[in-house]
Amino acid sequence: MSYSLCLAHILSKYENQITIFADYLEEFPDTDELVWILGKQHLLKTEKSKLLSDISARLWFTYRRKFSPIGGTGPSSDAGWGCMLRCGQMMLAQALICRHLGRDWNWERQKEQPKEYQRILQCFLDRKDCCYSIHQMAQMGVGEGKSIGEWFGPNTVAQVLKKLALFDEWNSLAVYVSMDNTVVIEDIKKMCHTLPLSAETAAESPPESLNASTQSKGPSACSPAWKPLLLIVPLRLGINQINPVYVDAFKECFKMPQSLGALGGKPNNAYYFIGFLGDELIFLDPHTTQTFVDTEENGMVDDQTFHCLQPPQRMNILNLDPSVALGFFCKEEKDFDSWCSLVQKEILKENLRMFELVQKHPSHWPPFVPPAKPEVTTTGAEFIDSTEQLEEFDLEEDFEILSI
Repeated sequence: MSYSLCLAHILSKYENQITIFADYLEEFPDTDELVWILGKQHLLKTEKSKLLSDISARLWFTYRRKFSPIGGTGPSSDAGWGCMLRCGQMMLAQALICRHLGRDWNWERQKEQPKEYQRILQCFLDRKDCCYSIHQMAQMGVGEGKSIGEWFGPNTVAQVLKKLALFDEWNSLAVYVSMDNTVVIEDIKKMCHTLPLSAETAAESPPESLNASTQSKGPSACSPAWKPLLLIVPLRLGINQINPVYVDAFKECFKMPQSLGALGGKPNNAYYFIGFLGDELIFLDPHTTQTFVDTEENGMVDDQTFHCLQPPQRMNILNLDPSVALGFFCKEEKDFDSWCSLVQKEILKENLRMFELVQKHPSHWPPFVPPAKPEVTTTGAEFIDSTEQLEEFDLEEDFEILSI
């Protein structure tokens, strides 16, 4: 192979590591302040390499090109319109990492990773048969009033993820999207205490079969009494810009062990916010266009383009568009109870509250009915391949009554 062809091959394979923006090159300042990343703190002066390692371990989803056309005849790239969908993918991927591998799991280049990691990654490949692909998210967005190729807002992405999760049997998440800036404890407990189908089936099996089932799931298996919770809280923190009165409470959310960060950014420019330093938010930017990556012959995915290896970008929190969505993950019920305590202590103490946390379902709301699992299910990376079933699901009004 000639030098020029070899160089072209390297550039194509690792383009995200070579396409460097000026903002990426800005180093963290020399300060004694703490940096908070998704519930973990780092002392910048002495733990910079550990901090950068923690950030690069997050799955990074960006614009892609040359994937199969969405819907068969639609776009084959999401450049220019898919940034909020990619941010939603990143938040959900972090929830799945916490679900199966734990928050302390770390990623290293060229190092063999647990099989759960590869399975999580395959859930997000840009193929119509992957459960959280750009194809599935864009097509499910049609039921939320968004045409394929149209920009999504934080709340729309949250609603799409809530619907898609119902088809995902392997990860078995309960997704709750708050309504009217209010999180209802009673409704979440009702939803998360609903036994997954796999747990009900296992309960009817002989002890030997139950033990084998438990062992096959490994250490990530959860008690059937609590379905792991992805909690998304869409907010409007001002009219045209963020109200400074919310800044401290917003930052407190990144300190919580349950934090999945926030979706937001600027008009038509979405970012995945994962932490903060002082009054600057730290975020992963999806606005890099990379070539579609598929599984290799051995069934594995080359993950080099799914991790951001440059220092992350930052922006002043007051430059944030007021439309955001906070994310939290509670693997066990005690995690949710702890989150409620933290919210009561740090969020509800403010005179102008960022959101409300109430025990009982508001009497003036329609009754809460936990979303039922559709008959068609997926085992993680594989997904339903029927547009008709998706369209039929979109028309079910009981999923539209409450944004929960």
